[in-house]
Amino acid sequence: MNAQVPAVHVDADTRLLAALLDGMEVGLAAMDRDGVLTHWNREATRMLGWTAEESVGRSGLEGWALRPGDADAVRSQLLGATAGATPRVHEFALVTRDGRRVLVRAQAHPVVAADGRSLGLYFAFSEAGAQVELERSLALAEAMMDEAPTGVVLVDADLRPAAVGDSAARWLDCERTALLGHPLGEVLGDGVQELEAALQHVLATGKPLSGVKLWAALRADPGRRRCWHSEFVRLGSPLGEEPVPLGVAWFFEDTTLHEQAEQEGTVLRFRATQLRRAGQAAAECEDPMEGAVGYLDFVLAGFADFALLDVPAGSECGAAGGGLVRLAVSPIGVLGEEAALEPTGIPARYGEVHPAVRALERSGTVTVSAPAALPDSGGTLPQPDWAALRHWPAGTVHGLCTVLRSRGRTVGVLTFLRGSGRQRFDRADIAYAEDIAARVASAVDLAEAAEAVKAATAGLSAAQKV
Repeated sequence: MNAQVPAVHVDADTRLLAALLDGMEVGLAAMDRDGVLTHWNREATRMLGWTAEESVGRSGLEGWALRPGDADAVRSQLLGATAGATPRVHEFALVTRDGRRVLVRAQAHPVVAADGRSLGLYFAFSEAGAQVELERSLALAEAMMDEAPTGVVLVDADLRPAAVGDSAARWLDCERTALLGHPLGEVLGDGVQELEAALQHVLATGKPLSGVKLWAALRADPGRRRCWHSEFVRLGSPLGEEPVPLGVAWFFEDTTLHEQAEQEGTVLRFRATQLRRAGQAAAECEDPMEGAVGYLDFVLAGFADFALLDVPAGSECGAAGGGLVRLAVSPIGVLGEEAALEPTGIPARYGEVHPAVRALERSGTVTVSAPAALPDSGGTLPQPDWAALRHWPAGTVHGLCTVLRSRGRTVGVLTFLRGSGRQRFDRADIAYAEDIAARVASAVDLAEAAEAVKAATAGLSAAQKV
């Protein structure tokens, strides 16, 4: 009974070895020290057509799986493994059962006994074309992650990065390993929901998304928004009958500068068109002041919520006197809704630090924003009376005041106001506002001159009657 146990184990080991050899994805053959084939697996049969029954027991490969002219070179390559040389990958041509030649890549290894005696060798081989394709795929993957100028992030099915390329890490402002396994929300602030929605869509449908313009901001730099031109492709395992979703490959390129330049160009073209239309409309107004207000109605589109025109109190609104008087407001029709904008003809009680007064004193432009509207406010709550103290409508958070200069004189102050839904005024806005102010100032100056002429004519007529 005890003598049968080793035989059972030997038989089980033999079956296990045969199953392992047949399950390999590369061809495998083994020879004893006399060069007789002892093993030939199923993959070798698939590639060459020779079955194990036809192969095992043959002496070498010459004459059937190897052409005689190649025999010496291949024999020396295989026997190099038994000489203790470092294993190397060799390429040679084997002959299939139907007479074709197949270029294979093979690596041979010696088989030695416990006492160091050589028992033979085995060599694994695969089609060189398939090996080259695999190596090319691996090289491409490595190049995409390390050297490609395109950002690459591989995201798993849980929407957590599994691999991050060099360019992607640079644009995400993090180390390649710092993001692995962590939620995207730890790096991205604004825009992370849109990114995750795109990833989930590709995972669910399997259809790639291309040409996606994703605007986002990093948590480390929330004040700067970035535009990433993105492509999304689902990754699936080729080993199953149905591809198993492994995640999503996110390819993106930072196009922030290009998008900003394009947006700025669009804005400039629109503003130039509005100024041209405003100039054409003002040219048709008999009353210069009506033309000045018409300018404001045109330029407000896409620029500000309100525009206020204040002129110095005094003779013909030309010389500084007892403060500033509200002369006009745009858009027309808001006076009934915003009492703070009503032109009363009474000098407004602006304080010394009011932006309009400061602009008048500096003969320049002044911009202000409510503390809560600034990027570095740290969550400061808005002051309810911030706008009221400046005699501006409720809800105003950004203001721009610029002087009206004509013929070397200051003829008024032009104010543009924005609510909480808009960004604060930048340098491009200031340049646009000053361009508007130059045109409005000419209209206001012309209106004053017309009033002066009218007053002089009326006085002359009265004197003639006397």
